[in-house]
This record gives sequence, structure tokens and C-alpha cells, in this order.
Amino acid sequence: MPWSRVISGVIAIALALAMIVLGGWYFTVGFGVIIYLGQLEYFQLTRAKGIAPAAKTTLAVSQALLVVSNLSPTLADAIFPVAGTFICFYLLFQPKFATIADISASIMGLFYGGYLPSYWVRLRSLGQADVSNIPLNGFFPQSFDLSSLPTGLTHTLLAFSCIWAADIGAYVFGKSFGRTRLSNISPKKTVEGAVFGVTASIAVAIAGSWFLGWAGFPVTGAALGLLIGIASLLGDLTESMMKRDAGVKDSGQLIPGHGGILDRADSYVFTAPLVYYFVTLLLPLISRG
Repeated sequence: MPWSRVISGVIAIALALAMIVLGGWYFTVGFGVIIYLGQLEYFQLTRAKGIAPAAKTTLAVSQALLVVSNLSPTLADAIFPVAGTFICFYLLFQPKFATIADISASIMGLFYGGYLPSYWVRLRSLGQADVSNIPLNGFFPQSFDLSSLPTGLTHTLLAFSCIWAADIGAYVFGKSFGRTRLSNISPKKTVEGAVFGVTASIAVAIAGSWFLGWAGFPVTGAALGLLIGIASLLGDLTESMMKRDAGVKDSGQLIPGHGGILDRADSYVFTAPLVYYFVTLLLPLISRG
């Protein structure tokens, strides 16, 4: 593995851990920067296909969606259709007639680059208000006692750890032992790497569910690990499909050894709502049962 990839990966994980631990506006603002840069790369891919999306408008309403997700998570679902409507109205009154592709790319940019990732903000916000002890609704741990940590912190850390395990496991194992191509969309990905990545995600989730004392252990942990492992893989393939269609190798060159923001964040897009609803709907249901 190239040293540039290792070093930039370590730095990215350190920054992510700092954001996750602090939570509050620290997490929201940091995540907002990531989403902004990721959407810029997405719109570059669409322009490579001759599409003219409402990029600035989509970028603005996506940031508003993140702010609402922090202030009032229940209102975020109402913001999404309103934001989509606003984007369509904006395109409607442009001097140049917008095409179906322009509208579709704009709404996809909002959904893929703003709405789905906003679930990470919602997840991290769980229980934050009750334990906030630094400005901007942040949290700094006073001890390593799990019971003193907000639900959003422990579950976000677990979800990110599963994604990291899946990504690193699939990359390392696929490089060393991969022989069977997984998909023509991404020729470097192998079945062996994908299976090991999902297995690594399941192992981490089972361990995490034991530490957190989940009801239904180890089945609940294995179920979450399986969901995250598959969703992160599909997110990776989806971004590869978009790059392939746009005729580029990487979405950008911002991260040495990794490419662009989308090249690193693609695994997090589809996993966000799955983890959020698993934690807020399924786990309480199992606990009551």
C-alpha cells in the first residue's frame, strides 16, 4: 500500500474521530465541508457529460438541510421535498431551457450528496443535548464509561468502524488473495475482497453490540454489520459507475493516494439511513420484545 495512501488515510480517520467525539456543531460543520466538497466533485462528473445542473442552488439547500438535521431532525424530511421543489423552480426560470438530465442531476445531487448523508448528523445528535458540556452543543468525554457517552457517539463510532473494517479488509484481502472479478463497473474489486470486507464489518459490529449490551446479541450485531458491509460496497460501486460514465478514474485529487472526497466517502452515503433507522426503530423494538 503506497505511503501517501496510508498517511492520508490516518489523517482522515483522526479528523473523523475528532468530529464524531465532539459532535454538535463541530460534527455538523465538519460534515458540511465534506458534503460541500463531495457535491462539487459530483457536479464536475455531471458536467463532463454535458449536463448543466443547478449546482449552486443544490449546494446551498444541502447545507440548509444539514443545519435543520442538527436543530430538529424530524423537520429534515420536510426540508428535502421543499428543497427539491425550489431547485426545479430555479431551473424553470433560467434563460436556457433546462433538460430532463439537468433536473435529474440536480435532484440526484441533493438526494445523494445532501439528504442521505444528513442521516449521519441525525444519528450523531442522538442523546447529545443531555450530555453536552462544551460550547456549540459539543461533548468532551470525562471518562471512558460507556454509560456516560451519548447514544449518538457510540453508535456513530460503531458504524464508522464497520465501514473502515469493510473498506480496509476488502482492499487488503482483495489485493493479496483476490482472483475473481466482482463487477465490470470496478475491475479492481474482487469477490474475495468483497466477502472479506463484509465479514470484517460483521465481526466489528458483533463486538460493538456486545460492548453496548444490545438486546438480541449477537444476531443484532451481525445484522447491522451485514447491512453496513453490503451498503458500503454498493455505495462504492455506485460512485464507480458514475465515474465510469463520466470517463474519469477518480472524482478528484484532493486526498493523496485516494483521489477525491467521493472516492473516500462513497461507502458512507447509503449506509447512513440504514444505521439511523436500525438504531432508532429496530433496536428499541427488539428491546421491548
